[in-house]
Amino acid sequence: MAAQPKQARALKTRDDILRAAATTFDELGYKGASMREIMRRAGVTLGALYFHFENKEALAQAVMLAQTGELTANLDSEGVQRIVDFSMTWAHQLNVSPLIRAAVRLAVEQQSLGIGDDISYGDFEAIFVGWLETAKENGELAPGVVPGHVAQFLVGAFTGIQHYAQLAGSLPDLPTRVERMWQLLLPGIATSEVVERIVVDPSRGCANNHPGRGTTSTEPRA
Repeated sequence: MAAQPKQARALKTRDDILRAAATTFDELGYKGASMREIMRRAGVTLGALYFHFENKEALAQAVMLAQTGELTANLDSEGVQRIVDFSMTWAHQLNVSPLIRAAVRLAVEQQSLGIGDDISYGDFEAIFVGWLETAKENGELAPGVVPGHVAQFLVGAFTGIQHYAQLAGSLPDLPTRVERMWQLLLPGIATSEVVERIVVDPSRGCANNHPGRGTTSTEPRA
């Protein structure tokens, strides 16, 4: 029985470190963030920090990977509606969550740092493929639409629209930009019946935003 409280404490410590790292990366970027600053913000010892993450690169990778669980935890729709709801949640969280902003910033910065790890993008593409396969099985996709092709395009589209919004200084408008994106895309990937019933509304991003600290992956992939 004693092992369970110990494991729970370890998971909480890891989550505290991950959250502190996200805030630090969000504010300072990869180069500006130091392990000691993350340690200070997390309220842990340097030994505890390195017990959970062997170096800053491993910690940055964990932050990027944590966004998957953060964004999908409360989605209860399926198929095409699930992807739309995901995008609205993502657009909302980019405005309120340091973890999501840090994950995006790190994904953009990493190439200039010589890291070049596309695993976070690959994770989302794989998730989208699964949701689109469900949509296909349910007869939601238009004839000839290939789930893998759509998933790959959506990852690029989400990334591009977010970058543009940030560069334009209009990140608060991102949910509206995503809404417009879907109004253009849906007729090309879904049947007319599905297009008519899919709800494309930025408020669904707020509805799916779970309160509190949220959920992060408990499986380190450093």
